[in-house]
Amino acid sequence: MIFVTTGTQLPFPRLIEAMDRLAPDLSEEVVAQVGPDPNTRTHISTHATLAPAAFEQYFREARVVVAHAGIGSILSAKKWHQPLIMVPRRHALGEHRNDHQLATAREIEGRSGFYVAWQTEDLAALLAGPALSAPDAALDHSAEQLLDRVRRFIDN
Repeated sequence: MIFVTTGTQLPFPRLIEAMDRLAPDLSEEVVAQVGPDPNTRTHISTHATLAPAAFEQYFREARVVVAHAGIGSILSAKKWHQPLIMVPRRHALGEHRNDHQLATAREIEGRSGFYVAWQTEDLAALLAGPALSAPDAALDHSAEQLLDRVRRFIDN
């Protein structure tokens, strides 16, 4: 199963339409959490929102997760060790207030378990390609330093 999540704040029709077009050629079910997107889709199962337990279940059971380049999706992929394909929202297309998701995707791309589809046309090759690896469970040095600082702040 492929799980697609767009977050709950903004619709992301470009991503959902692309996945709906791809779904008939995929050999697995596609389930999507689409936020406030009123459109119906033909080939994928959509949910405006999901209860936290259902969201976690879909995320954990998916072969791969496809999402906007949101921090919550990145942290969830790391937490549940799931391969993540990110499709960054673009300000020029009216998908977000600025291009911070492009910056996030550039920063994360190339790390273990994280893949970027810079265009929706890139999704088919990523989904059909060789097995996608899950993110490395270990934190990098800068993350460890940040956690140490947060712990010290909380303790004080």
